[in-house]
Amino acid sequence: MAGVQTAGRGRRARPWSSPLGNFHATVTFRPPGTPAEIALYSFVAALALRDALVTLTGLPDAFALKWPNDVLLNGGKLAGILLESASNNAGVAYLAIGIGVNLIAAPDGDLFDPDALPAVTLLSQTGIRFTPDTLLDHLAPAFSTRAAQLAKGFAYIRADWLTHAARIGEPIRVRTAQQTRYGFFKTINDTGALILGTSEGTITISAAEVFF
Repeated sequence: MAGVQTAGRGRRARPWSSPLGNFHATVTFRPPGTPAEIALYSFVAALALRDALVTLTGLPDAFALKWPNDVLLNGGKLAGILLESASNNAGVAYLAIGIGVNLIAAPDGDLFDPDALPAVTLLSQTGIRFTPDTLLDHLAPAFSTRAAQLAKGFAYIRADWLTHAARIGEPIRVRTAQQTRYGFFKTINDTGALILGTSEGTITISAAEVFF
C-alpha cells in the first residue's frame, strides 16, 4: 500500500495521481490457470472491495459494481481496479491487481471521458471517514474469501457479482478499441464477458469501456 500516488496508471495507460488519505494498494501473486481464468480475478477484487466497504459503512444499498472492474457509490465512481500480468514459458508469471479508492478526494473531471461517470468520495457521499490502513485490514481477508470462492468455480462469483451489478437490463454504450456499440446490458457469461443485446442480436464483448 502506498500513502501517496504520484505516478499511477489507469485504464488505457492514463496518468493517475492521488493524495494522502485515499487508498492505493496492489496485491501481487502467482495464481494457477490460463490467462482467461486469471482475468476473472477482476470480479474477485471488485466483490472483495465492495464487501469491505459494506462492512465498514453498513450501507449495502449504496455500493454497486460496474463492468468490468469499477465500484460505484450512489451512482458515481468510487474505485477503480486494474489487472496487469506477465507471462513466462509456464504460463502467467505473476498477476498484479491495483486498487484505488477515493476515500477523501476525487480526481479532476478533466482526466475522464466527458461521458464518464463522475468521480465521488466516500467522505462526501456518506460523511464516513476511515484510514487506508483500516480499509486494508478489511479488504485483505475479504479478498482471500472471494479468491477461495473463485477456486470452486466462477459460477459462484458470477452470481454474486450480478446481484450487485449496475444497470442490468438498461441501455449502455460500449466502446472497444475498434468501435462503439449501443444496446442493453443483459448479463455476463461464464468467462466474464459482457453480453449486449442490440438491434442486430446478442453480442459478446470481452474487453471494452462501458458508459451509462
